[in-house]
Amino acid sequence: MSLEDDPAALHKLAGMFIVVLAAVLALMNIYLWKRLVKDTTGPGRTRRILTIVLSALALVLVATLVVPRFVDVPRSGWYAWPGYLWFGLLAYLFLTLLVLEPVRLALRRWINGQPTEPPDAPALNRRMFIARTSAVAAGAASVGLVGVGAATALGPPDLLTVPVRLRRLDPALRGFRIAVVSDIHLGPLAGRAHTEQIVNTINAAEPDLVAIVGDLVDGTVSELGAAAAPLRDLSAPEGTFFVTGNHEYFVDDTAEWLTELERLGIQPLRNENTAIRRGGAAFDLVGVNDIAGAQRDDPPDFDRALAGVDTSRPTVLLAHQPVLVSEAAARGVDLQLSGHTHGGQMWPFHYVVRMVQPSIAGLSTVDDTQLYVTRGAGFWGPPVRIGAPPDVTVLSLEP
Repeated sequence: MSLEDDPAALHKLAGMFIVVLAAVLALMNIYLWKRLVKDTTGPGRTRRILTIVLSALALVLVATLVVPRFVDVPRSGWYAWPGYLWFGLLAYLFLTLLVLEPVRLALRRWINGQPTEPPDAPALNRRMFIARTSAVAAGAASVGLVGVGAATALGPPDLLTVPVRLRRLDPALRGFRIAVVSDIHLGPLAGRAHTEQIVNTINAAEPDLVAIVGDLVDGTVSELGAAAAPLRDLSAPEGTFFVTGNHEYFVDDTAEWLTELERLGIQPLRNENTAIRRGGAAFDLVGVNDIAGAQRDDPPDFDRALAGVDTSRPTVLLAHQPVLVSEAAARGVDLQLSGHTHGGQMWPFHYVVRMVQPSIAGLSTVDDTQLYVTRGAGFWGPPVRIGAPPDVTVLSLEP
């Protein structure tokens, strides 16, 4: 029996993940307390105050990760903002201090080898100076990175234009423009204004078709329906299409969101295809469910999705996760459009993403199938993007 067939096993696995994540975050906070508080202060009031502040930030982070499971998303914003910002700052403080560890240890060895008069006092002062200098350097670098990253994540997405050559594309479709957007992630930190900004960016590009390739929401229709409402203003003569991402299966009722999107004029493609025509020319637009749909008996089904496509014309596949490109290539798909990776979102974590996905951003080729991965227009977790600015991409099709 697979995990997908055993809900109890899935809940147990999710619980184990939360426990492991909590343990990792606890160790990171302890390390920061040691380097930023204990090593830089002596016993007394200042150390107690800093310890209380760091403990409070740790508790807010735990609340940010856990409480939204039990509280409506819109009501969690007041603690989600400080919690997720601390998450981003915690990560970069931890990494920066680790980078500085060899320097700190080398200087401490040098100090310990110097004669002191009287013994201990000057050495202790010099060790304290090194600890404080390291803390200030790590703090300045981390605050600067997170500040720039937050401004990038919360600002308007870049509008990219990418030409794509397709086999068998009728010359009448030359210059056909597909706007690709993914990972909008409506939730406690991203609401209606976020959606409006993305819709305005897409409409300004005047695409022929809009493809939303998953991870639109992190909440239910009752919580985030108003935030998603501006999507009804998307303007494209050939329509707007949607496929599910993994986050669509984290909500209580995926079908309710699909119905809401249809009400907004967006057509979900659930393991199905439709012909996109201009005059006598056409290509097939195909959509498959996300891999996470297997948990809800709603997995990707390529046989069903590709049933009836015309092999004499190009096939364009919408699939949230790039990893599905191997299956797409085996089925002769010409172009796959994906998201999911956020382009890594926060450097250097893109190295981890590269371990599980064939591409994190841009245009690449797997066998005879082209794969385009957008960095996404939103963010998940910390409202921070470093080395991976948000984007909306307009693909211009060429024969």
